[in-house]
Amino acid sequence: MKCLVSGATGFIGRHLCQQLADRGDTVLALSRSGSPLPDGSPTVALDLAGGEVGPDLLQGVEVVFHLAGIAHQQAGPAAYEQVNHLATLALARAAETAGVRCFIFLSSVKAMGPSPGDTERSEQECLPPRDAYGRSKWRAECGLREAFADSAMSVVILRPALVYGAGAKGNLELLAKAVRLGLPRPPDPGGRSMIAREDLVTLLLWVADHPPTGVHTWIACDGRQYSSRYIHDLLRRSAGRRIGTAWLPAWGWRFAAGLLDRLRSRPGESTWDKLFGTELYSNRAVLAATGWRPALTLEASLDRQAGPSGQCQP
Repeated sequence: MKCLVSGATGFIGRHLCQQLADRGDTVLALSRSGSPLPDGSPTVALDLAGGEVGPDLLQGVEVVFHLAGIAHQQAGPAAYEQVNHLATLALARAAETAGVRCFIFLSSVKAMGPSPGDTERSEQECLPPRDAYGRSKWRAECGLREAFADSAMSVVILRPALVYGAGAKGNLELLAKAVRLGLPRPPDPGGRSMIAREDLVTLLLWVADHPPTGVHTWIACDGRQYSSRYIHDLLRRSAGRRIGTAWLPAWGWRFAAGLLDRLRSRPGESTWDKLFGTELYSNRAVLAATGWRPALTLEASLDRQAGPSGQCQP
């Protein structure tokens, strides 16, 4: 099977490309800079902010994995609109014209807007996104559903929750560094859905091998709930340390979070909400529609990263 992977050098893309190569698929890897994959395999340089995938690149491609995009809180509204929304639709139209049988778009749960409460949300329980990143992903989703409702090309939109795994960047990396520096044990409120990178890639491969007819939108998560306290405890245990002391009261955490927000002076989700908010999603729809099942938990992933030494460095 010949596959095109955009965002091939990213956290998810490079693992997907490796899995595709390991099973014998032909991989056409795209990246913004054209830098090689970790194993030295070349990628084709393409900046979606100003370029499009030509018909020559799509010749013979059966599946497009569209992972490329601008990540959360790293650009202005116009850039999100161009790369995450308009470039997605342009690539999907080019894929349909080229006869691609399956187009898989990696969206985000942020397209569903802010969480309205403490219960799990299904795919239909959406609110208007608050930030440019979420809006761009939502517009891309809506455009795909409208444009390809009657297409012979299968279109699958996956909304992963927070993705974890070795080498992950973002909030998990910051929390891991803080734990190593002696961060006190956090308060217990809140919880978020998450998914291991390996499980997300397995789902991507399952969809490519069993493309459903029509357009489908599925949340991707492992079905568990992770609080900052639980993650903190796991990180300490993986480093061979005992559970920490919760010497900082909740009001102290709230004060520190507010201070960080003022120093950051950027719009977006507050630090307190990132640490102690509730953002839960249901994977029941994807489990019912596919043969995919998540195999990892954060605890198992950290144990795997720790290896024989017992020392984990997320």
